[in-house]
Amino acid sequence: MPSTKKMLRPARRLRAGALAAAAVSLALTLTGCADVETTAPSAARAQAVQGAPARFGTVDCREAKCIALTFDAGPSENSARLLDILKEKKVPATFFLLGKRHIEKYPELVKRMAAEGHEVASHTWDHKILTRITDAQIREELRRPDDAIERLTGRKPTLMRPPQGRTDANVHRIAKEMDLAEVLWSVTAKDYATTDSALITKRVLAQASRDGIILLHDLYQGTVPAVPGIIDALKARGYVFVTVPQLLAPGKVEPGKVYRP
Repeated sequence: MPSTKKMLRPARRLRAGALAAAAVSLALTLTGCADVETTAPSAARAQAVQGAPARFGTVDCREAKCIALTFDAGPSENSARLLDILKEKKVPATFFLLGKRHIEKYPELVKRMAAEGHEVASHTWDHKILTRITDAQIREELRRPDDAIERLTGRKPTLMRPPQGRTDANVHRIAKEMDLAEVLWSVTAKDYATTDSALITKRVLAQASRDGIILLHDLYQGTVPAVPGIIDALKARGYVFVTVPQLLAPGKVEPGKVYRP
């Protein structure tokens, strides 16, 4: 079978290149929204309604050393292998999916993500920077992937990740109207800038901490090969992998809020 790299068509390479170019500004992303009020997972848990169940599934992150593995900008031709790895390692993840050329191209992978217990969420339809477009365009960027995901999985997303993490009060307002919360991150491997899986692993492990949210992209060639080593190393440190909603439990996702460790 030809390698994935050889199978990439010129248009696909251009698409990956465009996303990589957009992602280069990720190092500045959190600075760009430094004034945004965010809620930490521990705060979400503390604010839970009194008497709420202590556990979400089989994990209580008030007691366990939890961390969330998240993947942006899929599904891609690498997602099936990633799902195989997560299934083998018994690790749930949260997928923030793009609509155009992704959800519409790999609908069966979206169904599989949901069926295998992963959280399926939105990364917008076409990766437009939400703080630079009109209200109507923001709504369209959020509505289209949500509708597509709901058709495929039977469940409307409750979470979204704004492209490049760029958000503001106006985005929060519209997200709240659409019953969505925003999720940022605390760990980035900058996997858009390297194919070195060992380096990706090293970067994640150096930044990992309790209640962390790890940002990766299965779109890029070095990322999926790094995942087994990341999982094994963090498990050895005592971490338990959870989805983002599990990380917040017994607190519940609240539309309009921005979650970041």
